[in-house]
Amino acid sequence: MGGSGSKAKGVWPFSGSGAGGDSATDGNEQSLARVKGSRNATPFVFTRRSSLYYDEDGDLAHEFYEETVVTKNGRKKSKLKRIQKNLIPQGIVKLDHPCIHVDFPIVLCEV
Repeated sequence: MGGSGSKAKGVWPFSGSGAGGDSATDGNEQSLARVKGSRNATPFVFTRRSSLYYDEDGDLAHEFYEETVVTKNGRKKSKLKRIQKNLIPQGIVKLDHPCIHVDFPIVLCEV
């Protein structure tokens, strides 16, 4: 069961050296100071890609459906047909509250 972490090998945005070999003597304060130091990488995420779409009318939703009438044996039956064409993604959305990045390598709380 994999997480949603990045699959890139080698360079972590939050470590100072790029290799995974931090010594056991480094404390959380030193690691956090390194994060703030060299690359200006922050453990927080301020934006995300939205899962909403705009349709041709400018409506915003996750999914769009169109009602179609099907005549079968003289009976009219209405069905919903999912629309997947002519949809424009909303794009990047600013988060209300910053989240911690998935690949942040420091334990924040031990239980």
